[in-house]
Amino acid sequence: MLVFQITKLSSWVVCTIACFVIAAGSVAQELTYSGGIKAGNKNGSIPVWTGGLTAPPRGWDKKKGFKNPFAGEKPLFVINGSNYSEYETKLSPGLIALLKDNSRFSMPVFKTHRTAVLPNAEIEVIKAETGKASIANHKIVGRVKSHMPFPNPSNGEEAIYNYLLRYVGNGFEREYAWFPVRPGKKYYKVGFKDRVVYANSMKPNQVDKGLNYAFYANFTAPSTLVGTVYLVHEFVDTIQNPRAAWIYNAGARRVRRAPDLAYDNVADGTEGMRTTDQYFAYNGATDRYDWKLIGRKEMFVPYNTYDLTNKSLKYADILDEGTVNSKYMRYELHRVWVVEATLKSNSKHIYGKRVFYMDEDSWSILGEDCYDTRGNLWRIGVHGLIQIYDKLVPWPNLLVWHDLSNGNYLAAHLDNEVKKPIRFGINDRWTNFQPDALRRRGTR
Repeated sequence: MLVFQITKLSSWVVCTIACFVIAAGSVAQELTYSGGIKAGNKNGSIPVWTGGLTAPPRGWDKKKGFKNPFAGEKPLFVINGSNYSEYETKLSPGLIALLKDNSRFSMPVFKTHRTAVLPNAEIEVIKAETGKASIANHKIVGRVKSHMPFPNPSNGEEAIYNYLLRYVGNGFEREYAWFPVRPGKKYYKVGFKDRVVYANSMKPNQVDKGLNYAFYANFTAPSTLVGTVYLVHEFVDTIQNPRAAWIYNAGARRVRRAPDLAYDNVADGTEGMRTTDQYFAYNGATDRYDWKLIGRKEMFVPYNTYDLTNKSLKYADILDEGTVNSKYMRYELHRVWVVEATLKSNSKHIYGKRVFYMDEDSWSILGEDCYDTRGNLWRIGVHGLIQIYDKLVPWPNLLVWHDLSNGNYLAAHLDNEVKKPIRFGINDRWTNFQPDALRRRGTR
């Protein structure tokens, strides 16, 4: 089945399968399973999507990180504080602010490669369920098991649900680090392990109970956080079944409910540099915001950031003054969906508005512009993406939030000094994800 979208060339137009704009100067465009425009752009700077990256590069050794399949390429140009105005139409307000205010922030721009793709079995489910799901009162209905229920979204909430329900290899287990970094390169390491198991990978299967996934996580550093363990049950319907969370603290030696493990509450070990719902860029319920789909746009975004996975690098090589070392960054021109979330008048959150920049080929969040409740641009998220070529998983291998008010930044998802590689396709028993199992994990 071919899916087409009518796109008005002079402006952004949002359409669904059942909604077409008939206008002079409009053309029918073939879409991929993700809703991405299959064709490249007019000047060829964005290529045709040809099926993504489905095999590792020659000589790849998993123990050394994910080898860069484009290692021989050089930047086409570098955007910095002195020339950003030449590229302003393809930059987010957040990136412009960083380029203007942070002398260490620059953007090496490389040739574009559309590497994102999912396994064939996932693609077939997406195609079969396209057009069947809808959202009412922040609840998704009609979706069975598609990890991309709205490839042709009609509003911003449908778009963000593509991210919330995205495919991540049927669960994963990993160890990684994040770093709160203050001016003067003052930072410390926070070590973290998380294990995420999806409903269809649980024994017994938890799909019929409405579970999306369950995860537990614990700190490996610093010593003040070691012994703290989290357990979360995340449901597909976050309104009828809000997140259930528990925490075990070795000092208190007890398991307790953790209702504050959501929304804008401060996450442990982050120094307040990101909110709880910024774990993985965005997570949790959508009910505190009004969601708007601005449209699709060509933008420079972090993409194919494989160099950051190199196991020969130390964290000190990556963490620079005011931002991560641009030597290891890679930006490309891609089409992204721009999604705006505005805080409801009767809701509470430290971010009055959030703008997400979502990859058309994977629905990954590649950037965030976060505004305070007075309307001032505050925190800028820059999120790298790689294609896990042996498992066919688009994966965020770097999450960075820059604070414009004080020069702090938080860099996360780094695993250069971790020996054990990430594992996908995790199965487990439902009994291991119950509150009474937390204490055992905290005392290991």
